[in-house]
Amino acid sequence: MDTKLDEVLRRIKDEQIEMVDFKMTDVAGRWRHLSIPAERLTQDTMEHGIGFDGSNYGYAPVEKSDMVFVPILESAQIDPYANVKTLSMIGDVCVIEHPHNRPFDQYPRNVAKRALEYMHETGIADEMLIGPEYEFYIFDEVTYKNRQEDVGFTIRASQAAWSSGNENNNQGYLIRHGAGYHASLPMDINHDLRSRMCMTMADWGIDVKYHHHEVGGCGQMEIEVELGDMLTMADNTLTTKYIIKNEAVRAGRTATFMPKPIAGEAGSGMHVHMLLKKDGKPVFYDENGYAQLSDTALYFIGGLLTHARSLCAITNPSTNSYKRLVPGFEAPVTIGYAMANRSAVVRIPAYAKTPETKRFELRNPDATCNPYYACAAILMAGLDGIEKKIDPKAAGWGPMDFNLYTLSEEEQKKIAGLPASLEEALKALEDDHDYLTKGGVFPQRLLDVHIARCRKEARDVSRIPHPEEFALYYDL
Repeated sequence: MDTKLDEVLRRIKDEQIEMVDFKMTDVAGRWRHLSIPAERLTQDTMEHGIGFDGSNYGYAPVEKSDMVFVPILESAQIDPYANVKTLSMIGDVCVIEHPHNRPFDQYPRNVAKRALEYMHETGIADEMLIGPEYEFYIFDEVTYKNRQEDVGFTIRASQAAWSSGNENNNQGYLIRHGAGYHASLPMDINHDLRSRMCMTMADWGIDVKYHHHEVGGCGQMEIEVELGDMLTMADNTLTTKYIIKNEAVRAGRTATFMPKPIAGEAGSGMHVHMLLKKDGKPVFYDENGYAQLSDTALYFIGGLLTHARSLCAITNPSTNSYKRLVPGFEAPVTIGYAMANRSAVVRIPAYAKTPETKRFELRNPDATCNPYYACAAILMAGLDGIEKKIDPKAAGWGPMDFNLYTLSEEEQKKIAGLPASLEEALKALEDDHDYLTKGGVFPQRLLDVHIARCRKEARDVSRIPHPEEFALYYDL
């Protein structure tokens, strides 16, 4: 018997675990799961996997929709949100073939692994480290309805300035609009809840750097984690979202990663810090380069900016994403790079000065993305820039060491911008995706499904009358 399986089975027995839960990822980036009695986890499970119908997960049809899930034993963790003692695992998905099953090339985790394999094949690097920043809102209650005769949503947030007139248990410690950054107690009513989230993340093996209240006064939060290898951090992103949502529910609240749940308040992004290593040494550092970045790092940035518009279709794949990517907030809207400039798509943190920490962040992504696809696409765009030696300065993308939001309208027109809508991003992806299919990383069928799915969502949303349209046009 496999040594690791033997350890897991011993743990099941010693800790009296009753169920084993397998978590799989659908095409949109949501976890789905199935559970088996603990005694049914055997060597046969590891060799042949757990069969399931993959046609319900949103992927492009394959010749046979019967697939198998093969658990990753190293990912085993006690699920604190199951009342019956349950051991949780993620895993990989294969298509059933004879004599051997083959990895399903559209499965998110397999796409991310293939991107890393391609990176190795280029010889550019053998390790990509990333560090996502998780921004989200915590509300007391959310209701929404989408009927023909009744469309709308209502949000309750007791810490928000709009709650000043509430008479139930109102102690007056409210956070003003846009004034939530690093708010202290007693205004920061979710401090202990965030701490519990971080402690559970640590139990799950996720290294938390810090947590704090973000700008949005009605309940915006941030948890930032330490950098780790790309595949692990994509795994951790789904785990983090699972923990944050379930801890909020356990506390009688609700958490959302929607990029723009509140009009006029700060949107929630998922900035991604990144660096490459080869043979254990940093690839992005050069003491004499701009912002101490090497030519390789700048070429990587050149690739990101070259493909920024099509990348948005994968890193910002929701209609709500483009309500965040608007001028006037910290979210970037113009394509450029700069040192310590939060208005640029690519920002180079001034505080990262050593060779081991020298990196930059891509600021447009948000957490409605599938993290495996997003990380793989970011890596492929950057590698394309390195292979083609795309100099971002020569291409006119900076460095933009000034506030892009204060430019005149005429000056702004001279700078390329991110897509203003999901439909615009999808069109960009249709026109610019060769860098993704290179090396067989993104199957064309997967891109076609992604574009069709997102385009349908965009069209469905666009056809629903908006309350503001009643204010503007009802009396005409």
